[in-house]
Parts: sequence; C-alpha cells; structure tokens
Amino acid sequence: MKRLIILLIVLLGIWFFFWTKKGDVIKNTALTYVLPVSNINEAGTNIISRLKIPEGFKRDTAVAGSFQNYIQEYPLKVYGSKVINYDGKPYLYQQGHVGVLEVSVPSNGLQQCADALIRLRADYLWNTNRKKEIGFKFTSGHYCSWKKYSEGFRPKVDGNKVSFHKTASVNNSKENFYNYLNLMYTYAGTQSLFAELPSIDKISELKIGDMLIKPGFPGHVVMIADIIQNESGERLFALIQGNTPAQSVHLLKNPKNTSVSPWFTLKVGAPLQIPTYYFEEARFMRFL
Repeated sequence: MKRLIILLIVLLGIWFFFWTKKGDVIKNTALTYVLPVSNINEAGTNIISRLKIPEGFKRDTAVAGSFQNYIQEYPLKVYGSKVINYDGKPYLYQQGHVGVLEVSVPSNGLQQCADALIRLRADYLWNTNRKKEIGFKFTSGHYCSWKKYSEGFRPKVDGNKVSFHKTASVNNSKENFYNYLNLMYTYAGTQSLFAELPSIDKISELKIGDMLIKPGFPGHVVMIADIIQNESGERLFALIQGNTPAQSVHLLKNPKNTSVSPWFTLKVGAPLQIPTYYFEEARFMRFL
C-alpha cells in the first residue's frame, strides 16, 4: 500500500509538470537557469544594441523621434544587472531577463506591471514636449489628464463615482508630474488599459510599443520593445515588462524557445508563456 501511494505521488508529479499549464511554467522557468541565450550583445547599452538579430532577419526601422524609436533606444543598465524591487532588494528570480531598463522604481510600491508601461508612455510624451497629450483613464472609465492635474484639479472618488475639483494650486513641475503618475498607478491598470485602448488584430500590423494585455485584478501586460522580420514575412518580437511587486522594467528571455531567445513568436489569440507568467490568449492594444 505504501509503495502504491508513493507511485501515485510520483505519477501525479509527472502529470503536473508535463500536462498542466502551471507545471509547464515551472518547468520552463527552471530551464532559464541552465540554458544559454545566444542572441545577446552583452556590451549593448540600449535595447536595439543589446539584441542580436538571427540570420535572415532584419530589424523594423522606427522613425526618429517616434515612440517606437524611443523604446528601441531606451538605455539599459550594464549586462547582468539585477531586477530590483521597490524596497531596494533584489527580486527573488533573476534568470528571466537579459536587460534592465534605466527606469527608476518609486519606493511606494505603486509602479507595478501596467503602471511601468504607463510610465514609459508618459515619460515619452513629457520628454518630446507633448505634455498636453498625457492622460489615462481610471478603471472606472473616467479620464484624468496631466493638464488638468497640473492646473490643480483632483479627483474625488466614491466607489465608481469620480468627480474632479480644483483643490490645489497650479504646478507644472516634474515632481508634480510624478505625483500625477502615482495617482494613475492607484486608479488605472490592466483593466483600464484594455478598455481604453484600440486593439490590434493582425500580427503584421503590430508596432513597437504595442502591448499584450491580460485584463483583470490582477492581470498582466508586456510591451513589444523591438521587431525583426525575414523575407518570408515571419516576425519575431522582443518584450519588456514591469511586474508585481513593483520592480525594475526588464527585457525578457524566451523560456520556450532558447534557439531564438530573447525573441518571441506572437500570434493573435494564441497562448504565450514568458518567465513566470502564462497568457492564455494574446490580445494586443496600442497607446493612442
């Protein structure tokens, strides 16, 4: 009887690791500790120079000054840098990335997965003098712009009811801009981005800066950071993410296909596994 119980436990363990989604995630996450990543230039100081292009592929060229170009050329910390949590401590799992973006992580713990990508978009608009375009919707559906916030308007939130009132003085400073972002981190997320942004339904139409979103509480989201294509039209994608707990934005390994890692194959409506997360259905959205 004892041997039978042990055998059943072993069989259940084998079934879990090879025929369940969670088991597959654990198995492939474990592989990231031992399998090499070949398409990396360790001396690369930004996304575009860190990623090597597999033979037969060419990189999508982004227009100078565009959001796509901003992401491609985003500075990276020195190769081997750790993903750091908001409290200053290293994230437990350090084998899922090939680069860490030079994005500060506030110590309040608010800048989580969707928030980190909101931060990238908002920083881009700020840095390119398009501040009037900075604005996002709360999960309730109410739009909150940097322009109104800088003028002193603040939300009064009562459940799903939101009203805005002028309760502060005009403040256009960078410090106040990050106060605004902390507000967005509190009231926006994967659900609001999914509801607010237009969807992209063809792989051929995906651009750098588009996001794969699983809406929910919690959900998850990753952003396309680079794209390459071969003569047959096959496209491969590099992905970045923030995470929960709030931590460094990082460039992901591909745990399922080490021969092309860190590049990923994406398909609309298909599942996708990244280190430590499994998207059951790929749905893509774009910042306006």
